[in-house]
Amino acid sequence: MIPPYQRIAAEIKRRITAGELSPGDRVPSARQVAKEWEVALATATKALTALGQEGWVEARPRVGTVVASTRPRPRGAAAPERELTRDRVVRAAIDIADAEGLAALSMRGVAARLGVAAMSPYRHVASKGDLVLMMADAVFGAKPLPARPPAGWRARVEVGVRALWELHREHPWLAQLGPLTRPLVVPNLLAHSEWVLGGLDQLGLDPTTTFDLNVLLYSHVLGLAVHLEREAGAEGATGLSTEQWMDGQARTLDRLAPAHPTFARIMASFARTGYDLDLDALFELGLRSILDGVERRAAPGVTTSREPARGSGSAPGRVSGGPPSTA
Repeated sequence: MIPPYQRIAAEIKRRITAGELSPGDRVPSARQVAKEWEVALATATKALTALGQEGWVEARPRVGTVVASTRPRPRGAAAPERELTRDRVVRAAIDIADAEGLAALSMRGVAARLGVAAMSPYRHVASKGDLVLMMADAVFGAKPLPARPPAGWRARVEVGVRALWELHREHPWLAQLGPLTRPLVVPNLLAHSEWVLGGLDQLGLDPTTTFDLNVLLYSHVLGLAVHLEREAGAEGATGLSTEQWMDGQARTLDRLAPAHPTFARIMASFARTGYDLDLDALFELGLRSILDGVERRAAPGVTTSREPARGSGSAPGRVSGGPPSTA
């Protein structure tokens, strides 16, 4: 009897050879495969992994699994076996999360991608939670900050925050790992925080304000980055790009706009000029606006101590229900 994952892989191969799927086309995600063939997610992942090992498909970050542009390996020419190590387990997990999203990550899926027994990764990683921390630490450390900071507090902060944004762009699942009030405690993320704090510390603000600004800047990155994986998931679920989905909302917006005159006027101007929701542009606008405000706050005569929110009993620098966060 042919195992289910082999039957799935054979059908996807047929679609490729028949021209139903061309090089660069997205193939069904692991979740779509699991739903279409009514199999477990691990089985779907194993099928896609087998296709990848044979050279039929390849994973592309923020895109998913696509038909490979190169010819597959000849039948029986499997990828060479290598010793299973913690680094290989972490790398395989990162590849899954980059291509399919964090929700698709499982220890069984990692084992399937590596072509090993389901329990083998546990020899190197105690749990999925520990694996996720290792993944985060690995990607935060993959692109170290410059050895020498640029001159001036603002230039240093900009370098650090842009580095965080680039990492979240490359690995959208990073923004899904937990709330701001429960920060990741991993060495390489703390190194990024140290870099940004080193710039803010030059302003001579009180410790609470300095740390609050560090958290605010990190929150700006997370607030935008959280939508990267959500958009990829929405496109995979609906089959519609952002532009196609917005086109489908046009009639509803036209109906609602008259009750909101400012919104209607701005939307009417876009009919002439167009509008693209560019997350990179929003990131730069937000970063510039925050740092402009920081400059004004640090100017002579400006009070630098933060007052507690009116009516709040919480101590400055604390969030009710959680510890202070860090970038």
